[in-house]
Amino acid sequence: MVINRLQKLRPVIAEKDLDALLVSQRENCRYLSGFTGSSSWLLISYEHAILATDFRYIEQAKQESQDFEIIQIKGEINDWLPGLAYSSGWHKLAFAASHISVATYHQLNETIKTKQLNLELIPTTGLVEDLRCIKEADELELIVKAIELTDTAFEQAKLIIHPGVTEKEAAWEIEKLLRQSGSEGIPFDVIVASGPNSALPHAKPTERTISQNEPVLIDMGARIGGYCSDFSHTFCLGEPDKVLSKMYNVVLEAQLTAIEETKSGMTAAQADQLARNLIEQAGYGGAFGHGLGHGVGLGVHESPRLAPNSSDLLADGMVFTIEPGIYIRGLGGVRIEDMVILEKGKAKKLTKSPRDMEVIT
Repeated sequence: MVINRLQKLRPVIAEKDLDALLVSQRENCRYLSGFTGSSSWLLISYEHAILATDFRYIEQAKQESQDFEIIQIKGEINDWLPGLAYSSGWHKLAFAASHISVATYHQLNETIKTKQLNLELIPTTGLVEDLRCIKEADELELIVKAIELTDTAFEQAKLIIHPGVTEKEAAWEIEKLLRQSGSEGIPFDVIVASGPNSALPHAKPTERTISQNEPVLIDMGARIGGYCSDFSHTFCLGEPDKVLSKMYNVVLEAQLTAIEETKSGMTAAQADQLARNLIEQAGYGGAFGHGLGHGVGLGVHESPRLAPNSSDLLADGMVFTIEPGIYIRGLGGVRIEDMVILEKGKAKKLTKSPRDMEVIT
């Protein structure tokens, strides 16, 4: 698996006339090497596959990344990287511009200048992330397991959410359900937002007591084998009023339409527009302020990015969320989020939880 991924990456490095690529983002390191530690750097060329880490992780790296040469490093990156790159015969070293800070970049260049090394640092974007977009069979298996765990935990969560419970209490109970069911931690903090708080797309659970006849928005996910799930649902304790019912029906129609009409070969912006058009036509255009969805894998937010300005091209094998929403300040919000995979040109829903408005009594 690791060898296959390196074989896919190496031609990309060569096509850009680069000698090697520095990989620093944690999920990218795990994807390419299998290493699960929190501190590592990969250096990939046609001749080399090096994993650099500190004393704490040397033995772990040897066990998890047997296709890599493991080297122990000390100090800051500018203390060891320029010399290692130069001694390997590299003159053009690429790095992820979105992950290396400006300060680190300047420190590296200062070391290169001081030591008079013939080495150029070249910023790049998306070299590994583009490979990660297309999920392999073993990746999909883990994602599906994380989704199944989330579906089960959500059904249990509905039994513990009732009037009188605070948002914080409910969020903690959901996190416990996820962990007790086998989740490796959680990929993001659980959101439980009730009443007017549900109008905050990324609300933080508060001491607010959940009350009767109001919306409750839950956003939760699990992690299995490093791979994530992401799921949101909105329901009502008691009977929803006409305004909430209308909002929910618009969001549901937008989501169903997006799932039905999203195809391989269209841009992510076109997929976003499928749902956005319906929400705008219903008069809620200004209340849908985020993108339609995002890729999910080792990262809970990764490519592709389904948003109005996204140029990502959708293709078979991509796994992503479809999560339209409407948020009305002072009233509440509705979001329905499911995960899908593009398969044989069409979006196939992976989440199994029901999408109709549920009334919890």
